[in-house]
Amino acid sequence: MSGDRTPRDAGDDGLVPIAGRFEDGVHRLRVRVYYEDTDFSGIVYHANYLKYLERGRTDQLRLAGVAQSELHADGEGIAFAVRRMTLDWLKPARMDDILTVETRTDVVKGASIALAQRILRADEVLLTADVTVAAVRAGRPARIPEILRARLGG
Repeated sequence: MSGDRTPRDAGDDGLVPIAGRFEDGVHRLRVRVYYEDTDFSGIVYHANYLKYLERGRTDQLRLAGVAQSELHADGEGIAFAVRRMTLDWLKPARMDDILTVETRTDVVKGASIALAQRILRADEVLLTADVTVAAVRAGRPARIPEILRARLGG
């Protein structure tokens, strides 16, 4: 269907980039709401918003040149764990909605990153989230390497 894409969203091959894109320092990822995401009333089940936010954070890292699978592939590397998350559900998303997950890095500290995230339907904000992720190695806090800090900004 032609209504699912706008020229601004299309990549060079005419397809929407699967990992989203950066615009003005904000990562934007489009997701569609499927039947499996909803409850019996056709509204997105509250826990599924966490999945959308995780996809946003993961693809933000991916586009910044950081593949999480490579960071901790050997079990000795760094992993990111959510330490704190504050959510504010403002309006519901419904089946077949096209949503945009926005992720912005606010602060990169020694072993943690503070992020601001939003989920929108067109220009309408549905959810806001303040998220702190901690870098860990072998279950303990780990300093974020300088190259990674530079790529994440904040």
